Amino acid sequence: MFKFSQISEDRLATCHKDLKILFRHVIQDSDCTIVCGTRNEADQNKAFAEGKSKLQWPNSTHNKVPSWGIDAAPFLNGKIDWSSDNLLFFAGYVKGIADQLYRTGVMTHRIRIGADFNRNNDVTDDDFKDKPHFELIPNDNEK
Repeated sequence: MFKFSQISEDRLATCHKDLKILFRHVIQDSDCTIVCGTRNEADQNKAFAEGKSKLQWPNSTHNKVPSWGIDAAPFLNGKIDWSSDNLLFFAGYVKGIADQLYRTGVMTHRIRIGADFNRNNDVTDDDFKDKPHFELIPNDNEK
C-alpha cells in the first residue's frame, strides 16, 4: 500500500470530503501525488494565463473552499509520470473507483475527468485536455 507525502496530504486537506474519500481509496493501490487542491486568485489567474485552465478566478472548481477540483498524477519510479498514456490510464482508474464509491453510497457526488469534460466517454473529442484534473459534479439540488 502506498501513502501520500505530507505535501500531498496538505493539498488534499483543502478538498471536498468526497475527493478526500476518493483519493484515500486511490492511493491504496496506485502510487500518486496531489498536485493541486484549492487555488487562490493569483494561482488561478496564473493557470489561466499559462493555458492550464480555461477559467479565471473565481470560476474554477479549484476556487471553492473546500475545493471541488483536484489535480493528481501517477508516480512511476519515484517521480511524477506526465506521459499522456499513463495520465489517461490513471484517470480511468480514478474514474472507475469514483463510480463504484458513488454507486455504493460512499461518495455523494459523481466526478468528471479533465480528459473528458463533456462526459461522453470519448477522450479524443474535447478541445481542451486537462488530464490530471478531476472535479465533482453538482447534484441537482446544488445547481
